[in-house]
Amino acid sequence: MMAWLSEWFGRGTPAVEAATVRDAPRLAQLHGASFHRGWGEGEFEIMLSERNTLVHRLRLGRKVIGFAVSRMGADEAEILSIAIDSSQRGRGLSRNLLLTHLGHLAGRGVRTVFLEVEENNQPARRLYERAGFAVVGRRERYYKQPGGEHLNALLMRRDLS
Repeated sequence: MMAWLSEWFGRGTPAVEAATVRDAPRLAQLHGASFHRGWGEGEFEIMLSERNTLVHRLRLGRKVIGFAVSRMGADEAEILSIAIDSSQRGRGLSRNLLLTHLGHLAGRGVRTVFLEVEENNQPARRLYERAGFAVVGRRERYYKQPGGEHLNALLMRRDLS
């Protein structure tokens, strides 16, 4: 199949790139489809303009299918969110996105990365554990569900140095 044709149909080589303000609408769409409380375009526009926030997009062909967002402070960072389009999950794309994102954090002098993950989210926990994160704490009833139920969060950490 010709390269332009495969790109036209949304295939092609996955690429992890710095996100820009032009990506805000798509990132908000992906976040809203992945989480109970989605972030709006405005929230992404602010994050994309902050010097202490690192945002990568995952592109497949011409389509943005995922993103990773971290906030940095001194030599630490917190991964705020990672999302992949539901039609693209289970293909290992999030691992490449996460590892590339961590490499960029290390390149900016980050030595330790933290994140919170919902305790029952097995796919996310597997992703983080395989990327070298370990559980270092737990927050009881941290995530509030639309129906009012509260779910626990696990605090995970990985050293980059």
